[in-house]
Amino acid sequence: MALYLIGDVQGCDGALGRLLDTVGFSPSRDRLVVLGDLVNRGPDSLAAVRRLMALGGSAQTLLGNHDLHLLAVSQGVRPPHRSDTLGALLDAPDRPALLDWLRQRPLALMERGWLLVHAGVLPQWSAADALELAHEVETVLQSADWSAFLHAMYGNTPARWTPTLEGDDRLRVIVNAFTRLRFCSAEGEMEFKTKSAASTPPAGFMPWYAVPGRRTAEVPVAFGHWSTLGRLMTPRLMALDTGCVWGGCLTAVRLQGDAVELFEQRCPQAQAPGGD
Repeated sequence: MALYLIGDVQGCDGALGRLLDTVGFSPSRDRLVVLGDLVNRGPDSLAAVRRLMALGGSAQTLLGNHDLHLLAVSQGVRPPHRSDTLGALLDAPDRPALLDWLRQRPLALMERGWLLVHAGVLPQWSAADALELAHEVETVLQSADWSAFLHAMYGNTPARWTPTLEGDDRLRVIVNAFTRLRFCSAEGEMEFKTKSAASTPPAGFMPWYAVPGRRTAEVPVAFGHWSTLGRLMTPRLMALDTGCVWGGCLTAVRLQGDAVELFEQRCPQAQAPGGD
């Protein structure tokens, strides 16, 4: 059985379908994980969600910032952004089932020894910490009070994790780390304004994965979210957001035994470059 990891789809369902055909994905044999941002900005978020739902237990998607944005818009917590392409999904007759399925998705997973997240992991967290903290947010999103949490989810503070954080502040830091993180300081303070490549960090900050002493440094981590970073592949780090929606590629990695195989599907440009 092969495990396939795919970067940010962002509603590019046509590219996703072609990529799955290229790799020969078999729901009865293989496992698929999309590393967050299944929806938005691309042309067919509705089809992308329906596709993964139809694959049942053989497919999973992590929650990314655009997926959470969809949930927030659906509850009237946030207004639609002018570049959103979520209308067909929000108007779909099966909207309740689609949204219910999406809010049941995880923020982090461990698969075949790889820690899978959408954006990043704070340097103070071990892999076990990351999974436990993700579960705290997942429990709230899967509860009857999930809509109420969305009202408190947005904001840049606190910018730094401490284990004594409680309530909405605690959950907000966890969400921000898993779905928005690119740069942080050596002490783990998060910076959210900069969306540039890793080679041009803001003063006093560095890519989250480059922080000295990061507790997950010996754990293989795969993530998406950072299209300006591009594809990055080392034995313990894989960045797979290659800008599908911006006219780049949709990237998949097949993990089977000790083998790691890369696949890329060229994508038509759905949005002008410059977003996340």
